[in-house]
Amino acid sequence: MTDPIALDARTPRHSLPLLYPGQAQKEVFVNEALARLDAVAQPVVLASRAAPPTSHAAGDTYLVVGPASDEWSGQEDRLAISQETHWVFQSPFEGMQVYDREQAAIRLWRDGWSDPQSVPDPAGGANIDTEARGAIATLLLCLRSLGILPAN
Repeated sequence: MTDPIALDARTPRHSLPLLYPGQAQKEVFVNEALARLDAVAQPVVLASRAAPPTSHAAGDTYLVVGPASDEWSGQEDRLAISQETHWVFQSPFEGMQVYDREQAAIRLWRDGWSDPQSVPDPAGGANIDTEARGAIATLLLCLRSLGILPAN
């Protein structure tokens, strides 16, 4: 009797499937690895959701929030990546960044996903320094355009 083939050999960070010598249907594993790598190389999430959307295209990626339901049950805080007919889930790692299109901001994983914090333009105060306010407003505008801060 032969030993069963272990098909669960995966890379440590992104869980990409690894090939083994003499493997049949290598294209299945290579295609899965490429699809996952395509989604996590520079990840962009469309939105945060607790359940899968009714319609989605291959490559659509969502941030799963709790309490997750349906096909996403038990996948909280992970990235849900559409592979047309099914979902693949990617666990975040310390320092992972994603661009959240819905929030128009970068989110960072550090024991949980950061929530984009809005920073208001300078206002108020007893002494008004228009040059300083203008410089701060320009700086905030640049940070928003880079996705570091969410748009107001």
